[in-house]
Amino acid sequence: MKTNKTSLNIIFSLLIFFLVSVLSIYATRVFLNDAFKNLYLKQIAFYLVGTSFVAFLTYKGFFLLKKYHFLVYIGINILLLFLLIFGVSINGSKCWLFIGPISFQPSEFMKISLIITLARTVEKYRNKKKYDLKQEFIILLKLFLLTLIPSVLTFLEPDTGVVIIYFLIFLVFVFFLKLNKRWYIFFSLSFLVLILSFLGLYFFKQDLFLNLVGEDIFYRLDRILNWASSSGYQLENSLIAIGASGLTGFGYLQNPVYFPEPQTDFIFATYAANFGFLGCLFLIFVIIIFDTTILKMLKKKIKLVDKYIILGIFIMLFYGQVQNISMTLGLLPITGIPLPFISYGGTSLLSYMVSIGLILNIHANFLKYRN
Repeated sequence: MKTNKTSLNIIFSLLIFFLVSVLSIYATRVFLNDAFKNLYLKQIAFYLVGTSFVAFLTYKGFFLLKKYHFLVYIGINILLLFLLIFGVSINGSKCWLFIGPISFQPSEFMKISLIITLARTVEKYRNKKKYDLKQEFIILLKLFLLTLIPSVLTFLEPDTGVVIIYFLIFLVFVFFLKLNKRWYIFFSLSFLVLILSFLGLYFFKQDLFLNLVGEDIFYRLDRILNWASSSGYQLENSLIAIGASGLTGFGYLQNPVYFPEPQTDFIFATYAANFGFLGCLFLIFVIIIFDTTILKMLKKKIKLVDKYIILGIFIMLFYGQVQNISMTLGLLPITGIPLPFISYGGTSLLSYMVSIGLILNIHANFLKYRN
């Protein structure tokens, strides 16, 4: 693969993310019990495995994913259904599939599968020179159903944060389809009706509301209400740790403030406590370089399906970055979305590394045919 500024920026950013991730996860040792003090070693192993994924997809594997994308999509949906029926509940959620000593979250890989499947569906539609309202309705229905199936299965686990990502990808794809304006008016009105119906059932028909969405909805709503009032032990301590860290932090391994999930959901607060405001500025600067590098690829002369795949990946990563950092600062509700490439987690990290492999493959092909 020929190397230029695009691939160098991505590789450099990944190296920084790796260092930040391992250092931050290691720093959580002061709060975690002995069973979790080797998480930084596992994260290093996940990065090594992820690097092999990147190499395989960059040079060959993307072709296979494109060719068998629908089989992969069906397979992951089957795994999501299997989880709901036979999965083991951990902290009230059936998100993890266990195969011997190995565990993973199918919903994380579904994000990549959904992006490719929707992009291939859009490609077939956009290849037609003319299309009427009926054809537009058919493509919208296909895209919606492809998104709805994993969304329902994932919501029932429950994992609301990933469902939000599914629908963000769907909405962005629909927006860039440039359909008749009537569809966008229809979607806006439908969304408004859905919100009003949700609120109406919540306030006036709670028995029916509980039958439809389950009792755990109150836990999810509590997280939103805690965010709105800036209350909750986790959020309050996160804000204290970040606010009191100063320019350079409390000092590495010297964070005096504890908050739950310091290695996953609140990894940014852990990093801020150890490296302070200047460290946060540096990390955000690297994230901006990384994101703009991916976004600039949309301007290159690449296949339409590849543009949609890059767009979907960008939305997935950008939302994860904004959501995770913002929730640790009390700017958005706590949804359990990890900080891409930084938070501890094998499945989420590997899914993000797969996305990097796809991007580098698209870029390598662009260089090949350009030259």
